Amino acid sequence: MPDTVFERIPSSPPVIPPLPAGTKRLQWSVMIPVYNGLAYLEQTLNSVLVQDMGPDIMQIEVVDDVSNEGDVAAIVERVGKGRVTYYRQPVNVGNVQNFETCIKRAVGEYVHLLHGDDYVEPGFYKAVTQLFADYPEAGAACTDWRAVDDLGNSVWTNEPVGDERGLLKNWHQRIAIRQWLEPPAMVVKRSVYEDLGSFYMVHCCEDWLMWNRIAAKYPVAYHPEVLAKYRNHDQNITAISFKNRKNFFDIYNTMLYNIAHLPEHLRVESEKASRKNYAFYFANLAHRQYHANHDKEEALIVAKDAMKFQVNAYSVKSYLKLLFKIATRYQ
Repeated sequence: MPDTVFERIPSSPPVIPPLPAGTKRLQWSVMIPVYNGLAYLEQTLNSVLVQDMGPDIMQIEVVDDVSNEGDVAAIVERVGKGRVTYYRQPVNVGNVQNFETCIKRAVGEYVHLLHGDDYVEPGFYKAVTQLFADYPEAGAACTDWRAVDDLGNSVWTNEPVGDERGLLKNWHQRIAIRQWLEPPAMVVKRSVYEDLGSFYMVHCCEDWLMWNRIAAKYPVAYHPEVLAKYRNHDQNITAISFKNRKNFFDIYNTMLYNIAHLPEHLRVESEKASRKNYAFYFANLAHRQYHANHDKEEALIVAKDAMKFQVNAYSVKSYLKLLFKIATRYQ
């Protein structure tokens, strides 16, 4: 790492330099950032290995941010049998910097950041390869996705990302208003990261910010089949961030960034829609959290956060309903 002050969350987009002359370029880099959550890593690796295009086409590498709950290298060796390379950070750098390392180490034209607790279904890499072939102007490509629990069962059914296979329509405005894509579904050309830089500014929704930065400059291609699975569990970054309010601040700041970078004539309408969306989201989250752990202080904080996005009939009613639940429980 450089001698300058180290930023776990970079304040500006880190530069992704082109690969050195003479580097053997591949078509694919499947880069797997890992920090603990090792119970899921074997499934993640196997989901890639069953689609392996061979070492002359596909790089597969695990980048370990100094996990302390098990032996990542041993899992990589046992499951990968020499096919999967392993890199361990010298020190723990945090998720955003670990993603940067993944991109810098990638030698493929297409970079897939597949977090070590997520996985892909058979056909993912073939479908995305064909998308880039059919839509060479696309800077990124994605399939549809679902959130799953520890056992791979669906947690909820999200709206389809698009209406049909092809370039996503009105994508910059749509992705500015709300987060439509989780990381396992998205593949980005390395040249786009070289152009825009890596992840920065926020810890919890750095992917949402990146998808907006890409959408502002590049078309994004879409395959409607559900071929990516995002793991929803108590120890992932998103879940933990709700407990310390980091998620609220990062979503709020990312929303403001996204709206500010839309064409001016779309900003007022889009900000209103985004605030309404996240007011609804945080209002419902407050009730789910209260039912899960009956922590009234935490639940009320989240309910108040909903109204910081937008004071509307739904967010106010939800807050009052939560107060009533708490009052009746503690009578």
